[in-house]
Amino acid sequence: MSACRGLVHLVKHRCPWTRFRRHVTTWSPVGAAFNAKPHRRLDLSEKNGLFGVPELTCPAGFQVASKAALQRTELLLDAACSSPPGVETVRCFDRLSDGLCKVADLADFIKVAHPDPEYREAAEKTCMEIGTVVEKLNTNVELCRSLKNLLDNPKAVAQLDPDTKRVAELFMFDFEISGIHLDDKLRKEAVVLHVKLLDLSNEFLVGSHMPNRIAKSVIPEHLRVHFLSEGSFIQVGGLHADSPDDLLREIAYRIYLYPNSDLMECLEELLKCRYKLAKLVGYESYGHRALKGTMRSVLKQELMPWDHPFLSGVLRAERFNIEPSLYSPYLSLGACMEGLNNLFSQLYGVSLMSEHPGAGEVWSEDVRKLAVVHETEGLLGYIYCDFFHRRNKPHQDCHFTIRGGRWCQEAGRYQLPVVVLMLSLPQPTKSAPTLLTPGMMENLFHEMGHAMHSMLGRTHYQHVTGTRCATDFAEVPSILMEYFATDYRVLSQFARHYESGQPLPESMVARLCESKKVCGAADTQLQIFYAVLDQIYHGRPQHRSTTEILKEMQEKFYGLPYTPNTAWQLRFSHLIGYGAKYYSYLMSRAVASMVWKQCFSQDPLNRDMGERYRREMLAHGGAKEPMLMVEGMLQRRPTIEDFVDALVSELNPDFQTFFLDSES
Repeated sequence: MSACRGLVHLVKHRCPWTRFRRHVTTWSPVGAAFNAKPHRRLDLSEKNGLFGVPELTCPAGFQVASKAALQRTELLLDAACSSPPGVETVRCFDRLSDGLCKVADLADFIKVAHPDPEYREAAEKTCMEIGTVVEKLNTNVELCRSLKNLLDNPKAVAQLDPDTKRVAELFMFDFEISGIHLDDKLRKEAVVLHVKLLDLSNEFLVGSHMPNRIAKSVIPEHLRVHFLSEGSFIQVGGLHADSPDDLLREIAYRIYLYPNSDLMECLEELLKCRYKLAKLVGYESYGHRALKGTMRSVLKQELMPWDHPFLSGVLRAERFNIEPSLYSPYLSLGACMEGLNNLFSQLYGVSLMSEHPGAGEVWSEDVRKLAVVHETEGLLGYIYCDFFHRRNKPHQDCHFTIRGGRWCQEAGRYQLPVVVLMLSLPQPTKSAPTLLTPGMMENLFHEMGHAMHSMLGRTHYQHVTGTRCATDFAEVPSILMEYFATDYRVLSQFARHYESGQPLPESMVARLCESKKVCGAADTQLQIFYAVLDQIYHGRPQHRSTTEILKEMQEKFYGLPYTPNTAWQLRFSHLIGYGAKYYSYLMSRAVASMVWKQCFSQDPLNRDMGERYRREMLAHGGAKEPMLMVEGMLQRRPTIEDFVDALVSELNPDFQTFFLDSES
């Protein structure tokens, strides 16, 4: 079928480990693609543009793309303002949003992932430019009036389908929280605050990931090798939480979290601006503004902070013998990708097909491109897999929407979604493919949950495509994938030794699952502490420092003592993207737990349940109220008690595994 027209040129790889594989089942094409080394080097003379966008053959192309998008915005703005009340009004709004998002979302990814600093700088400027325009549009009175004329017209509203009506209401919500109802003077003040918040957010995000420097002479000589050297200084860029050396963990904790006065001032100003903006547009606090429309709106010696991650890991490893190196040979990247392909095929009738990217289409030679193809619907979209560690690449696992899906009325076809999954996996070696630890494998499944949310959604409007939904619902599909990643019935389909072909023993999977419950209560308590701290920061002004607030909340909700002269909140980068919404991780985990136990635990490969999951939860993106989607999947409306019970039940041990392990 025509939608699959570019899929005939599948990548064929010669796997460099064939001498080890006499007894191994042949990998599927997608498994072979990810277990092979990059088949060619990038030719920088090739000029087709990143993601196939012709303007993006060089950093200056961002300015060209941005200018073109803003010119189209002016034309669409006129159309949106002059459209008579009806479905065409909403379509104009969505095309307006889509034109800006296509550039902004792509730039948002490139500014953190591209290896060339000139590309990153150009993308950053584009993000700021487009962001400023969006804030001005959100306070455009004439544009808002056009939408209000529709929503205030009962006859016109009655003719809208449910998705169109919800998208119209969401656009109106964007106007309202931006202060459209204010007079000219206050509305301009709201725009200034929005633009200032863009700058402060970027400053805090960058600063929260910067290392701290300290003179080498202060650090014991035998520990300096663990840190990056810079002349007479060393850089501490993380907590070294997994180190068995008590002193190293303490030093890293104290230095990495040492207060930075400039960043502290930035955070204080950020929180003040958020509060001022919320009050300006009519909310009690920024927290009240942020939570509108979410699911929550309807429902040895003294242990030190630097000890918890390490000691919980030690307890897990010693109690259940889950040393990662025992698992990694069974979890080659190719095997895991083959497992995902099999899982999606059985649940949704979807295949992952490896494609050659076009010349100049990708930003690094080891980026893989996957076409997502449904057995009857054809091509659903594309996933770019930027999986491997490289210099200057952020050490984080995340999902980026490059282009949202939507029905293009003007072209009579569906605009296919495009996303990037970014991980930080080790490169393959001469003797072995990339081997994943259990944690890496779960992260891969987690991020692929986001990707499939984007791929399987078929919303009419890109404003609500895929993961563009309530924050406390967005993590449900990704967390649910973690349950599949640790179920033996799923793992047994792909987890096999890359040399011998032997399957991963079921007892090892059982031990891995039970190990997660060790210190599980403490881990949940830590997440509660983070969520509470986030809410306090975004509530009414406290008239005291963010550090004083942190100290009180840590002692009240976490139990481990605050360490003097540290400012952990300055590393809490989630305050930007998840401001007043960090609780979403707990809420989403509770929903995912309920969905797994009720719908998939008996048979994780059940096609009927997979289709129901797509139909009730994945297909709608943000076009349907999140609690209604949960209710549709569970066939009941969960209560607050259900949410709490779902989290607590995760901590219950499997006594059969416990006794079997004790006997062995």
